[in-house]
Amino acid sequence: MEVKEQIERLRKELDRHNYNYYVLNAPEISDQEFDKMMRELQELEAAHPEYDDPDSPTKRVVSDLNQEFVQVTHRYPMLSLSNTYNKQEVADFYERVRSGLEGEPFEICCEMKYDGLSISLTYEHGRLLRAVTRGDGVRGDDVTENVKTIRCIPLRLSGTGYPDEFEIRGEILMPWTSFEKLNKEREEREEPLFANPRNAASGTLKSKSSSVVAQRKLDAYLYYLLGDQIPFDGHYENLQAARGWDFKISQGMKKVTTLEDIYDFIDYWDDERKNLPVATDGIVLKVNSLRQQRALGYTAKSPRWAIAYKFQAERACTRLNAVTFQVGRTGAVTPVANMNPVQLAGTVVRRATLHNADVMEQLDLHLGDMVYVEKGGEIIPKIVGVDTAARGPQTGPKAEFITHCPECGAELVRYEGEAAWYCPNETYCPPQIKGRIEHYISRRAMNFDSLGPETVDDYYNRGLIRDVADLYDIQVLQINGEDGTREKSARKIVRSIADSVQVPFERVVFALGIRFVGEIAAKTLARHYKSMDALASASLNDLLQINGIGEVIAESVIRYFHNETNVELIRRLREKGVRMQLSEEELEAHSDRLAGQSIVVSGVFTLHSRDEYKTMIEQHGGKNVGSISSKTSFVLAGSNMGPSKLEKAKKLNIPILSEEDFLKRIVR
Repeated sequence: MEVKEQIERLRKELDRHNYNYYVLNAPEISDQEFDKMMRELQELEAAHPEYDDPDSPTKRVVSDLNQEFVQVTHRYPMLSLSNTYNKQEVADFYERVRSGLEGEPFEICCEMKYDGLSISLTYEHGRLLRAVTRGDGVRGDDVTENVKTIRCIPLRLSGTGYPDEFEIRGEILMPWTSFEKLNKEREEREEPLFANPRNAASGTLKSKSSSVVAQRKLDAYLYYLLGDQIPFDGHYENLQAARGWDFKISQGMKKVTTLEDIYDFIDYWDDERKNLPVATDGIVLKVNSLRQQRALGYTAKSPRWAIAYKFQAERACTRLNAVTFQVGRTGAVTPVANMNPVQLAGTVVRRATLHNADVMEQLDLHLGDMVYVEKGGEIIPKIVGVDTAARGPQTGPKAEFITHCPECGAELVRYEGEAAWYCPNETYCPPQIKGRIEHYISRRAMNFDSLGPETVDDYYNRGLIRDVADLYDIQVLQINGEDGTREKSARKIVRSIADSVQVPFERVVFALGIRFVGEIAAKTLARHYKSMDALASASLNDLLQINGIGEVIAESVIRYFHNETNVELIRRLREKGVRMQLSEEELEAHSDRLAGQSIVVSGVFTLHSRDEYKTMIEQHGGKNVGSISSKTSFVLAGSNMGPSKLEKAKKLNIPILSEEDFLKRIVR
């Protein structure tokens, strides 16, 4: 077989297996067999660049190159649907359609309403041309490169009968399994959790790194076809045709003609949706005929031929068995309800956060209570009420918040203005020790490669580390395994630890894990004091004079540097070579030329990236803000500045600076 034919055969086979796996959920071969075929194709393409194809399955292996999103005007505006929450309003919609069509027979297509990020995909000559988010309905962000990493979205169509040019719309989703894995990782890093899969999908798709998008395994369902040469008048029929072109179309679709049929569909999916692998929040009802859709037309905000029926937030009733308490890196103690397992919003729920002592008191929880749990799209289940009528002799005592740390026994304290209770034993409380180490090695802090919570736990239990300075004493022989089989990974870890001494001073301040000192406060302190010695010597009054440093942060900094254990830790880190002051280059790059100014960055830039400009603003004393207000000093604008921001800036007479103007302002 000729090389070109072999390459085409492999591409075709891999595309088919991708479709079977990601769309049909019916793989025909093992992962190993798939990977073997992929490697064979990669080797052939590398040896024969003359047969390069941008849509090859191998091109879905993406790089870490950053992208800035360009705004694109939709050919057809992406309008929102009107929402309804009860069956009477569904009946009203049905009657409006009947009246608008003057008694002409009509069909309603009933579909699932997926809870994700709306997307518009444009295809030309059978190939994906562009992927654009909803945006403001008129313009959206071009996220084509990120969408190409979503395996169920075809880059090149199969089958026949598709128009030469068309648009198909749908929803980008994060499956429950991917979502829970992502939030578990974020929880271990003590990063804010995504509230729901929709937010996670949106945040992922807007990532500047396509590799991040690929790793999170997004999904997509397509639900509407647009264009001048659509094959059928029936919306349902068009989607069935699109299924044959390799698009992932929901199986949960049905054409009906009566109001009773619509109610049956709603009732069925109100329960059955709990078994779906992705989040849903309702049902969409559409007049099936495109001709009739055009006849019914639109209001200013939504089509008259479609409506969304929203399900009520999911609630379940289950038994509260116990309340346990977790200690975080900062010492904050969080109560957790442990319950009989119950299915809720696609997952089995056994635990629910109780947030803090005040929430526990308001709920008046007793062990053995039957409690109402809601998720409603939120990943963190919460108890919203108690069935007090179900209480009886079998009900146990009131659930009380603890007074001492469950890990080390220290008496808990509550700081003024804080809802949480804290364990003050920062030095010897195991979860706090391990938590500080995990924070120290995290990506935004010292960025240790190949180290994670499990490794930290292992090293701690083996007595290799008791604080972050101990990391720099780890030797390859201590972590290469009893039989030495992990020498390669051990060398990588040791090398990563050694490389961390090059991390900038402001990230070192953040990495120390001083209570209440987040990433922004750490930058502020590092740039103000310029060295660890100066920061350690600062008085409370000095700290309070710094813009952005309040009393809580200032007092925490004072406490940290008055603790002899922390002073000794910093001495040891200094000996290991960790940076304890701003470098000469960093000192030269800082000034107060933008001091006291609030600046909005908007648009696509050519001379520097958006993140680089934000760093420059901070280096010169300015403050990055996300929205324009009367307090905005100026807007740093690239090309394709958001139309709403541009309009607001003009209305408030806010100066708009180009890249060149901005760079002149910060350079003397």
